[in-house]
Amino acid sequence: MTLNTETKPATLLLPRWIATAVPGQSLLTSQGVLIVDGLIREIAAQAQLLASYPDAEQIELADHLLIPGLVNLHCHAAMSLLRGVGDDLPLEQWLASRIWPLERELLSESFVYDGSLLAASEMLRAGITTVNDMYFFPEAGIEAMRVAGMRVSAGLIVIDFPSAYAHHAEDYLRKGMAIRDRWRQDPRVSFCLAPHAPYTVSDAVLEQLGVLSAELSLPVHMHLHETAFEVEASLRLHGLRPLQRIAKFGLLGPDLIAVHAVHFNEADMAMMAAAAAHVAHCPHSNLKLASGFAPIDALLKAGVNVGLGTDGAASNNRLDLLAEAASAARLAKAVAGDASAFSALEVFHALTLGGATALGLQDRIGSIEQGKQADLVAVDYSTLDAYPCMDPLSHLIYVCGREQVSDVWVAGEPVVRMRQPVSLAFNQQIDRLRSRLPLWQNQVVSALNGLDRSKLV
Repeated sequence: MTLNTETKPATLLLPRWIATAVPGQSLLTSQGVLIVDGLIREIAAQAQLLASYPDAEQIELADHLLIPGLVNLHCHAAMSLLRGVGDDLPLEQWLASRIWPLERELLSESFVYDGSLLAASEMLRAGITTVNDMYFFPEAGIEAMRVAGMRVSAGLIVIDFPSAYAHHAEDYLRKGMAIRDRWRQDPRVSFCLAPHAPYTVSDAVLEQLGVLSAELSLPVHMHLHETAFEVEASLRLHGLRPLQRIAKFGLLGPDLIAVHAVHFNEADMAMMAAAAAHVAHCPHSNLKLASGFAPIDALLKAGVNVGLGTDGAASNNRLDLLAEAASAARLAKAVAGDASAFSALEVFHALTLGGATALGLQDRIGSIEQGKQADLVAVDYSTLDAYPCMDPLSHLIYVCGREQVSDVWVAGEPVVRMRQPVSLAFNQQIDRLRSRLPLWQNQVVSALNGLDRSKLV
């Protein structure tokens, strides 16, 4: 069959297995995926596709599992430049004595661009094709992700204190809306309203965000119930748990992405489920900051959609979503006292379609289906440390890491081949970044040395 491919050549991927992430669909064997103009045109037996489309570029993936691109549902990408600055500190101290003081000293468009570029390089090679980012100077983050070829859901950050980016909540919102207007036609860019947390945003601003979210159909991406201290402070100051408080302002609904959700009780989970809200689960950050153990099995049983996030490299310290998946599965079993909790299939859904659904992008990405964007990842099972393989999907969660990711496509375009970024423009930017990283490290060290030593525990 001859294809009319006016913009992009047709590509035929021929993997050993395909995990589609389509609910209820079994693992596919000896099937192929035809990509035309960035979309998945057909999924069928390899022999049939080879006979029907002899002119398509053929990519043999004989020992690979093909999966949808991973969705990182919560990240502060630019904080890759702050990797390791606040290790072994609890969240409140980590924020107050390290992160916020360093951001006051270092924040700039160039800091965010370079930090986001560094994060994009790490994420792409880990099979992450979409990132839900929350940080200052979001336009610089968008530009870095677009150079990398990734999809980005850019958080339009709102917080009640000034920064180098904006002076007050209204200024944050005004700048965020202007960025959305400039980028809203880009097919790889979407947006979330991103109030930092209930304890850093006033009632008046929360109410305004509730109206904006409803009017513009924008998801709300927010740290919520991350620590016991946060919940206790909210009860003391407002007489309400944080989830109850934001619900007053219309923020609890199908557009809410609650990040961390560690300290949810049964009533909170029932509220989340009734509202069809979503959770971004970040197990490594929760563990490292000793925030606690999110009740993932209980959330799933309540009917809450769960996605996975890495958080930022300052609190993780790796942007490795497959590593998060393995930890998430094991932790959920230990917390629930049930070895079947958060099964490999459920974790796989969280990595892919669960994250896409939380972002409102489930019709475009998150699963391997005809008509969807060809955001795809090939995971190489030929290495000795991947043998023997009894169940490819279970293997993905419990055995494989980012080192097994060999090839990545976004909208049908190869962005990683044989574990290396493809784009000339991106590689040029990475080369430029390499020369700047020692300068950034020196600036971070200098800023650390300038902080009040009494606060650096």
